[in-house]
Amino acid sequence: MEERLQKIIARAGVASRRASEELILAGRVRVNGRVVTELGLKADRQKDRIEVDGKRLVSEAPVYVALHKPRNVVSTMRDPEGRPTVADHVRGTGARLYPVGRLDFATSGILLMTNDGDFANALLHPRGGVPKTYVLKVQGVMSEDDLTPWREGIRLEDGVTLPAEARLLRHEGDKTWLEVTLREGRNQQIRRMGEATGWPVMRLARTTFAGVSSERLRPGEWRALTVDELLHIREAFGVPKRIRGAVMGASSGPVDHRRTASSARSGAKASPRPAQEAAGAAARSRGPAQPRVRSRANADAPSAPGQGPAGRMARARTDAAPSTPARSQAGRTARSRTDVAAPATPGPGAARSARSVRSETKPRAAETRAPRARGRERR
Repeated sequence: MEERLQKIIARAGVASRRASEELILAGRVRVNGRVVTELGLKADRQKDRIEVDGKRLVSEAPVYVALHKPRNVVSTMRDPEGRPTVADHVRGTGARLYPVGRLDFATSGILLMTNDGDFANALLHPRGGVPKTYVLKVQGVMSEDDLTPWREGIRLEDGVTLPAEARLLRHEGDKTWLEVTLREGRNQQIRRMGEATGWPVMRLARTTFAGVSSERLRPGEWRALTVDELLHIREAFGVPKRIRGAVMGASSGPVDHRRTASSARSGAKASPRPAQEAAGAAARSRGPAQPRVRSRANADAPSAPGQGPAGRMARARTDAAPSTPARSQAGRTARSRTDVAAPATPGPGAARSARSVRSETKPRAAETRAPRARGRERR
């Protein structure tokens, strides 16, 4: 199937569609060995040989990632000034990802990253109206009336902003926390809106983007988007076209890949079995242990509760189990002394034996009454 060349390049994860057009115009793209500089050219990625900077395009599985971008990190893959970039936090994805939009250097929060150019282009297009929610702290004590310009639109250097959803969260002394939801993506729009209305923004974080939240992600951590999130985005904005084959997380909830990898590494360093399990395994390797033989004094003593036949069977099973390090020689000696010295409490077994002894020594009532009856007959 033939498609526009910039669309094929963007879908391969090399760059966004707009950046792919710049690659074509710069003469860095070849199709079947011929340099292409026209944007309208179509090609078939299954039949044609497409190269960018001398490297042939290889279709890779689409990857959709949610990153909690920390503050003081650049939302680009490389920075000429040598500052930290978001690429440093998503190296474990196994794909060449690009951010969907940007966050300011001093702004933290959710940032989507993908190798699907169509996905990024659809979410960034002004026509899409993708909602982006921010939590911010401003200087000054704001009231509900002060939020009216935010809700109606504020005139900036590049025009009037679209109406935003704004609500007060709380006050901290002479500062105010707000929650603002925008449906456009101008450069540093929140900070410029604060300056224009006389409420300078002191702290800014993006909490959701296209319905994807940064909840349960610490700054610098990332996770793959779930099936439910991709289905919600496709229903609202038409992308991604296909979800099958994408690298994604479980639909039950987010997956913290950095913590999962660290726990796997720590689990591989040492054996997780405690010393007690190790001692039990060693005892089993030597063969079944012999049950302890009780002393005659203890065996002849009246049975205490739980020391009848069922109790002896339970103790035999317990005594046959492999000993643990906690069962020292001193402990066994102390228990044997206690068993011999301590008087046993009469139990059901002792009661039955006592009744049997009385029945053997004391004559029954019928036997004692019989001679009297015969005596009356003689009289």
